[in-house]
Amino acid sequence: MKVETASGLILRTRPLTETSLIVHWLTPELGRLATVAKGARRPKSPFTGRLDLFYLADFSFSRSRRSDLHNLREVKLLETHPAIRQDMAKLHQAAYATAFIDQATETETPLPEIFTLARMFLKQLDREPARPLNVFAWEIKLLRELGLEPDYEDSRLTPGTKKIAQALANKNWGQILRVRTTSAQDDELRRWLHGFLIFHLDRLPRGRAGAVAGDS
Repeated sequence: MKVETASGLILRTRPLTETSLIVHWLTPELGRLATVAKGARRPKSPFTGRLDLFYLADFSFSRSRRSDLHNLREVKLLETHPAIRQDMAKLHQAAYATAFIDQATETETPLPEIFTLARMFLKQLDREPARPLNVFAWEIKLLRELGLEPDYEDSRLTPGTKKIAQALANKNWGQILRVRTTSAQDDELRRWLHGFLIFHLDRLPRGRAGAVAGDS
């Protein structure tokens, strides 16, 4: 059976049996795919310590001919983003980002730009505080990749908040750190994007309320 290789971020994991684990990945070339890590829940498994939320890894797998659950073979860790799992606010924001990807993309479809965006978002979140602005920037940038970027000039945002929204779309994550907002502007962005997401996606991605609470 042919073995394939990929680099990916772990979006979700869940038990399959008493000893096995299902691992959901986001990869650039293969998009979202699911693998079965057989024996991963055993104490002496070769997967021990290598399969957790938001880990970045190189991995190999064998495709299943009968289902969309493929057989995970080897995993080589690249990044673990430890600070995210030690801070509930960061965890909420990272979980919301993965829920958004799950809702808005198809499985096993190439997603190179979205993979890069998610990787940069997690790297930034691992190093910096979980501001509500992180979520607004994530939403705007992901909407752009999905071909759903808002028309800022046609929005009802106040002039100052409109400039902030445009900055979130165009600045990189390091530059976004220097963007400052008032609580009123945060609330305006939250409500505006809330309505936009429901209109275009039919429902909000899971976990948005906890994510936009940030570290305030």
